[in-house]
Amino acid sequence: MAGSGEKDDAQAGANALWGGRFEGGPAAVMAEINASIPFDKRLWRQDIRGSLAHVQMLGARGIIDQTAAGRIAEGLRQIEGDYDANGVPVDIALEDIHMTVETALAGRLGPDAGRLHTARSRNDQVATDVRLWVRDAIDGHLAAIRALAGVLARRAEEHHATVMPGFTHLQVAQPVTLGHHLMAYVEMLKRDFGRFRDARARLNQCPLGSAALAGTGFPVDRAATAQALGFDGPTDNSLDSVSDRDFAIEYLTSATQCALHLSRLAEEVILWASQPFGWVKLPDQWSTGSSIMPQKRNPDAAELVRGHSGRILGLMTGLMVTMKGLPLAYSKDMQDDKEPVFEAHDLLELSLAAMAGMMETLGFVPGRMRASAASGYSTATDLADWLVREASVPFREAHHITGRAVKAAEDAGTGLDALPLETLQAIDPRIDARVHSVLSVEASVSSRTSHGGTAPANVLAAARKALAEIPQW
Repeated sequence: MAGSGEKDDAQAGANALWGGRFEGGPAAVMAEINASIPFDKRLWRQDIRGSLAHVQMLGARGIIDQTAAGRIAEGLRQIEGDYDANGVPVDIALEDIHMTVETALAGRLGPDAGRLHTARSRNDQVATDVRLWVRDAIDGHLAAIRALAGVLARRAEEHHATVMPGFTHLQVAQPVTLGHHLMAYVEMLKRDFGRFRDARARLNQCPLGSAALAGTGFPVDRAATAQALGFDGPTDNSLDSVSDRDFAIEYLTSATQCALHLSRLAEEVILWASQPFGWVKLPDQWSTGSSIMPQKRNPDAAELVRGHSGRILGLMTGLMVTMKGLPLAYSKDMQDDKEPVFEAHDLLELSLAAMAGMMETLGFVPGRMRASAASGYSTATDLADWLVREASVPFREAHHITGRAVKAAEDAGTGLDALPLETLQAIDPRIDARVHSVLSVEASVSSRTSHGGTAPANVLAAARKALAEIPQW
C-alpha cells in the first residue's frame, strides 16, 4: 500500500491523467487494482510503434504542426532507446504503459507531448498494441513449430523402418514404424501452424483511429496508420474495434491446441522412458534425478510440458469467461486480457523449445520396440487380410478364423508367426505355407503401402517431403 506521500503523488498523477472531472485522487487500493503497468509494460515496443505511426499521420494530415510531430517522434525514439537499455519504470500512479510513455515524453518535450494523444483514445491504443504484440508472438510460435516439426521429420527419416507397436486403447494393435509414429506429430504441428497463421491473418486489421468507441471528428487517415504498422487495413466498425478481443481468444485457442499436441507427445516419452517399456533413454540434459533414490532418471521436462498444457487451457477458459457477458464497447474487465496471453505465450514457447531439444537428443531402443511389437498377436489382422486376399474368404469369416488362431497361439504360449502350419490348417484347411510370409512384424509394416500407411518406403518419402516443405510453411 502507498504511504501518505505516495498517495498524494498518486492523486496528482491521477488528476493529470483524468483532467478536471476529478478533484480527489483514487484510494490506494483503487490505484493498485486499476494499474496495469506491472504487466502491460511488456507492450512498450508496440506502444511506441503505434505512437510513431499515429504522430506521423497527424503531422501529414495537418492535424498537428509538422515541427511538433517531428519533435514528438524524436522524443519517442529516445524513450525507445532508454527502455531498451534500462527497462520500463513501473509507477502505478501512471496506470499503464500508455501513460508511462506519454509522461516520459512530457518530461522531454513539455506541453507539446500532449499533442500526441489527439484523435485517439487509450481504448483504440491498447487494442492496437495488443494486436501488434499477439502478431509478434504468433510469428515467434510459427518459427518454433517449424523447428520442432523439422526435428521430428529428421528423426522419422532416421527411423523410417524401425518397428514398434501401434496401439488402440493402449493395447498392442498392429505393428507400425517409429518414423510413422513421429510423422503423426508432424501432421499435428502442421495443423497448429495453420491455425496460428489463420489467426494472424484475421487479427491483422488496425483499430487505431477508432478513438474511444465512436470514431473521431479529426480528418485522420486510418489507412495510412494501418499500412505503417504492417496491417492489411483498418477495422471497419469503431465499436467493435475497441471491444473486440476475439483475436486474443483465438490466439489462446490456437495455443491450447498446440499445447495439447505437445502434451500427448510428452506423455508418450514419459511412458516410453519407464522401465516396463524401456523404449527410450532420456538424455542427461533433459532429465533429473531423485533426492533419495540414486537410480532414478526422471522425465521432468516432458512432465512439465504436459503440465503446461493444462495451464494454457485454463488461461484460454479464463479469458473466454471474462469476455462472455460484456456489453459494447470497452469495459475495464478487458484489462485482464493481457496476462493470460502473456503467460500462455511464455509457457508455449518454453514447451516448444523443450520438446525440440528433447526429441533431437532422445535415444531410441529399437530392439525393445521390436520385441513389444511382436507381442500381443499384433499381426492377427495380417492373417485375416491374407485369408481374404489369397483364399477369397469373406472378411467376417476370416476374422473368426483368425480369432481361433490367436486362441491357439495363446494356448501354445507362442506368437502367430511361430504356429506350425498343421495347427493353422486344423483351424481352416484353406491356409497354406504362404501365410508365414505375412505374419512377421516386418512383413506386416511393409505391406501397409496405402497412402498414409506405415510401410517404410511410405514413411521415408513422407519424412523427406516434410523436410522439404517445412521451411516453406
